[in-house]
Parts: sequence; C-alpha cells; structure tokens
Amino acid sequence: MVFFANHCGLPAFPKYSGPHKVGTVDLEVPVAGLTQPCPAPDADITTISFRIFYPCEPDTKPGSVKWMPEPQREHFSAYAKFLGMRSVLSQMIAYFPQLPYYVSIPATPDAQLLPPPTKSQRWPVMIFSHGLGGSRTAYSHLCGSLASYGIIVVAPEHRDGSAPVSFVRDEHGNQLKKVDYKVYSHEPKPENFQGRDLQLQIRAWELGSAYDAIRRIDAGEALNNLIPEKRTSRVLSMFANRLAMHQPGSVIFAGHSFGAATVTQFVKSIFYPPPAEVKDYTPPLTLDPSSPLHQQITPNTPLIQLDIWTLPLTSPATKWLREKPLPCYATTTDTNAPAPVLSILSEQFFKWRQNATETLSLLSPPKSSLAQTTSGEKTANSIPSTRARLFYPAGSAHLSQSDFGVLFPWLTKKLFKAEEPERMLRLNVRAILQVLRELGAEVEDTTEVDLELTDDLQDGGKEGKWEVENIRRKVDGILRSDGGVRGWVAVALDEVLDDAANGKEVGEGTERGNLRRAVSREVIEGSA
Repeated sequence: MVFFANHCGLPAFPKYSGPHKVGTVDLEVPVAGLTQPCPAPDADITTISFRIFYPCEPDTKPGSVKWMPEPQREHFSAYAKFLGMRSVLSQMIAYFPQLPYYVSIPATPDAQLLPPPTKSQRWPVMIFSHGLGGSRTAYSHLCGSLASYGIIVVAPEHRDGSAPVSFVRDEHGNQLKKVDYKVYSHEPKPENFQGRDLQLQIRAWELGSAYDAIRRIDAGEALNNLIPEKRTSRVLSMFANRLAMHQPGSVIFAGHSFGAATVTQFVKSIFYPPPAEVKDYTPPLTLDPSSPLHQQITPNTPLIQLDIWTLPLTSPATKWLREKPLPCYATTTDTNAPAPVLSILSEQFFKWRQNATETLSLLSPPKSSLAQTTSGEKTANSIPSTRARLFYPAGSAHLSQSDFGVLFPWLTKKLFKAEEPERMLRLNVRAILQVLRELGAEVEDTTEVDLELTDDLQDGGKEGKWEVENIRRKVDGILRSDGGVRGWVAVALDEVLDDAANGKEVGEGTERGNLRRAVSREVIEGSA
C-alpha cells in the first residue's frame, strides 16, 4: 500500500524553502498547572493542544510526521463530513479514501533544536490560530516554512467546535472528550453571534493558556505532556532559554480567517480592558490580574491577519471593542515607523465586498486622526499614514493560505479557481518575514528561490535589476506599493482614507483596490 501511495499521485508537500531544516513536537498539556488568562469558558476543556514547528540541526535525518492527526480514521471522517456539507470535495476524495493517511510533512518529529544564531541567542516566537475546519496541522506548510527561516511557530488546536474534530485527554493520556464541529450559519443573526462569541472566548482563552505554556517551557519547567508517545521532558528541555518572548511586544500573533479574527480580538481585548461602566459588552477575554500577558501586548505587537473573516468582529456583544482602533494606533509615530500589522487577503475575499470593506475599516486609523494621516507625503516605496498594510495575491482563493491548496491543487483550481498554490504561500511567507525584519526580529534572509530572482532576471527591466541590487543588501521588496512582484497587489489604505475624507464610497478612488467593481460574495459557505 505504501508503494502504491508513493507512485499514484499521492498528495505531497514540497520542501520548505528556508535555510533551516524543520522539527516538530506535539503537546497536550493540562491547564490546571498553567496561569490561565481567565477562567475557562468551557469547564470540559481541561487541556490545551498545540504543535510546535522549529528550526532543527542541519544534520537531522528525515523523519515521518503524518499530516493527518491521530486517530486518522476519525479525522478523515470528520473532514469528509465537514467538506461534504459545503462542497462536492468529499465525494471526489471518497474514490481514494486511504491515501491522505500516508501524507507526511517535510519535518522531523522531536528533532534537536538548532542553537539560535541570533544576537539574543533566542528564536522569535509566533502563535498561530487556525480557521474553521482547521487544526494544529492544517497550516503545516505555512508554519513549517516560517520555522525554516528561524521562527518558533506554536499552532494551537482550538476545542471550540471550529476544528472538524478534536479530542481532550484525561490525566492518563486517554481520550476523555470528543469535540465535534459546530455548525452556525454565516448570517448575522443573534443566535449565530452568540455561538461565535462563545467560540471566540474559548479561542482567546486557549491562546492565553498556550502563551503561558510556552513561557514555562522557556523557563525550563517540565510540563506534563499527555500525548502517549511524547511523554518525555528531553524534547521540551531544549527550548529552555531559547525563546524571544520576554520583551513587551516581542511575540507575534497570527491567524487565518476565523483565526485572524481571533488574534485580532485577543490582542485588542488585552490592550483595551473595559472600564466598569461599559454596558452591553461581553469581552472576548477578561484578563486575570496575574496573567503575564498584561505586559506582552503593546502598540508594536506584530499582528498577522491572513484572509481575516470579519463577521465575528461585528457581534453586538463586542461593539464597544469594535469601535476601538487597533493597538498600533494607540501611539503617535511618524509615517516612516515600521508598521506592525500585516493583512493579506485572498483575491476571493478581496472581492467579497462586505468583508473587504470591514477589513479596510479595521486596518484604518481612527477617524479622529483622519485629517492628519491623509496629509502625509506619499513615497514610491511605502504606504504612508497607516501602521497597517494590506495586500492580496491575484488568483488566490481562501484555501490558498492553508495546506489544502498545496495538497489538492487540481481540486482547489476547479472549485475555487485558485492558481499557483505553492507560490501563493511563498508570497505570504515573504511578506511576513519582511514585516518582522522591519520590526527588528532576527529572521533569516529570504532565499533566492523565494525571491524568484531567476524569474525577475528573465523578465528583465527595472524589477529584475532592483532585485539583483537588493539581494546584495539582503532586502526583500515585497512590501513595496508599486507592484514590483508579479501578481502581488498592494491596497493603498491612504487612498481609501482620502476617499473617506472626501465623502466618497470606500475604495472609489483606488486604482488597484476599487471595491465598487468588486463582485458579490464568491465564497462557499463554511470556508472561513
């Protein structure tokens, strides 16, 4: 069967394109031993589960990390059910139901951590939140690619009913509770908002608990890992004093779709503790006074939003928080200061007018500073007046930022018109890395493969010469606003602000991002 799987078109991942090999470790940790950010919203969730992607030693021998988690049959059944409710994908996969069991990611389990070559002798840390239908493994190519460039990526598995299925273990490592996918309509109705509000509360609590678990691992504490084959302290001990998470604003928070909404609400909830007199407001997270997260969230906290799904942000219960600007706008900076917020939409979500308009509103400075921010001088290589950037790759779909586009390119192209799935993820990785470099994070230089230097030289012209000159200076130009990277579209937020100041419809004057020409929603229900 293995031979058959390897020679019959089995879905497969390409190698990670960064300079480092990648290791992984899976953990499930009881929350009883952690400093939880607040009381658990669901008392039945007694553990947190996450996978760590990390740079490992260069002589690490290839291992086998299965893409589909254990128990594989139940996960496959849950995925088929999840996809079958919303598309014909499960019917097509049903013709070869066993093949996904053999798919592995290009990483090695429990590999030896590479000593950080950074000045601080610590690796940057990112916490990544998955979207609906996701899991701790469903973004393995994105997370692994970032790890190959020198980032410790922590990918929690949410037990809020957004994963196709998840399991909670007891203190002996046995399955205690099965958490099935919860179906809520995408319509803005009270009952749906209530369901999403609870999910956000669980997700924010899980992110805070995962943060404390990683903090304890860095401190050298021996956590009780409940995954049976992972009950060893050796793997965790190598992370001690190796994580760059002690300076305020140092931890990177990222997510896709519902996960992007989750990290946004998580960061805003911590930054804006509500005064006692606020009425009709249910915070996604009410931070415990003892939580170490109090000092971590700052205006310079890196926030990465991949195809953010904005509906959960519009709940009436969180209206007070919605009216608050992103924390990056809580400080006065000049227009040349690094922007800590990066939002990357798929073209599919950019053309979803309502979601795109909400995204633009979220990323924009508060209205009180509109006149000041729109008066700055515009330059060719920056988007002034905001501390957030917005891009989308042409030909991308919502699943392009997950593993599904890479594993099933022919299906995602047929169903969603998604193009170049591997390249789409590389563009995302390039942009994330460059934002982090600007913020001072010590990550590796973008490789020539990811810079597409060969393609630029073949095209000739100023873009190719620009890349040649800048690769010598180890600079990636993907954040330029003048369209220097093929198919990578910058949405000029300052032009959107100009429209708003002049009473125009959002996006009416933007050349690349004209939302008036955007088509109606083209997203299959449930793909968020």
